[in-house]
Amino acid sequence: MDKEKVIRNYNEYVVPSYKKQNLIFVKGKGSYLWDIDGKKYLDFFPGWAVSGLGHCHPQVVKKIKQQVDILIHLSNNYYHPWQALLAEKLSKLSFGGKVFFCNSGAEANESAIKLARLYGRKTKRYKIISMENSFHGRTLATVTMTGQRKYNEMFEPLPVGFIYAKFNDFSDLLNKIDDKVVGIILELIQGEGGINVIDEEYLRKVKKLCIEKDILLIFDEVQTGFGRTGKLFAYQVFGVEPDIMTLAKTLGGGFPVGAMIAKKEIADLMTAGTHASTFGGSPVACCACLAVLEAIEKDNLIENVKIMGEYLKEKLEQLKEEFKIIKKIKGIGLMLAIEIEGNGEELVNICAENGLLINCTHQNVIRIMPAINVKKQEIDEGIEILKKSLEIIE
Repeated sequence: MDKEKVIRNYNEYVVPSYKKQNLIFVKGKGSYLWDIDGKKYLDFFPGWAVSGLGHCHPQVVKKIKQQVDILIHLSNNYYHPWQALLAEKLSKLSFGGKVFFCNSGAEANESAIKLARLYGRKTKRYKIISMENSFHGRTLATVTMTGQRKYNEMFEPLPVGFIYAKFNDFSDLLNKIDDKVVGIILELIQGEGGINVIDEEYLRKVKKLCIEKDILLIFDEVQTGFGRTGKLFAYQVFGVEPDIMTLAKTLGGGFPVGAMIAKKEIADLMTAGTHASTFGGSPVACCACLAVLEAIEKDNLIENVKIMGEYLKEKLEQLKEEFKIIKKIKGIGLMLAIEIEGNGEELVNICAENGLLINCTHQNVIRIMPAINVKKQEIDEGIEILKKSLEIIE
């Protein structure tokens, strides 16, 4: 299919719910993508961190291929060994909870909302506090829980029971607490909100408050999970455990998967019939996830994130010294951003023309989140393209 036919089909047959760059990709390998004309691009924002091990990681591809020949789908009314093994691994790698499997981060957060309401049912509590500038998904409930009006105002009337507090402002959070609040959900690094890192003292106060008032502490680690911050989970960076944690993106290595982990005494409230996901935790999805976890451990990728994250941040700081348009470097590990003056989309487009794929959020925050197995020479290549692109717009 030629380029014109591809774009024509999209215009005629695909719902136009995405703002697209004029790029058509047909192949990916590691940190690189190739377009329909054969041009090679360095991908420093691989699918919003979905391809956290890069594109088509050989271990993930191998496991998926092997499993497709054996068993693709199975109803969750039956047992299968791959889900059992994956649940055990996720539980032992985190805080010892039980796992509900689904297909995306939004579904994982929907599961957390429902579990929180089950927890508060006896005391008639149902409200969940999320943060301003947060992002939790596109379903009606999760987009309501998202603390950005630009994402939810067009869908009013919105579901009830969601309150927004200022990020890293404990007194504002206290003012939002009433006897109907059952949960507080946090991104430890706000991704879509602009790579805003949580304050550790604030987080510890929130944890203490949740214990005192029997409020569930929920961490949305959909984007921060699986090594992105230099720990397997971002909460381990801060030493504060949640009651519920939601996961997706890198977990499947490119395969659609989501998961919610909850402490056992809370998880057991989700009895048969209270929640379900037809495709959640399929044999193929679980094998992909197991391959991701195996690669992270075998290839020592957590250590790679620490080393390459420091190196990338150092290079970005050097660019900040050179270009006045750069105002701030933000983030942890390989979840970084540069905040610039002016139109961030312009820089994203120029970088794409020069062969580097990055992302802009909040008009002027450029997200740079390469695969967690990124190599030093790939970072050097990306920095050179970014420098060349900055020279054009400054």
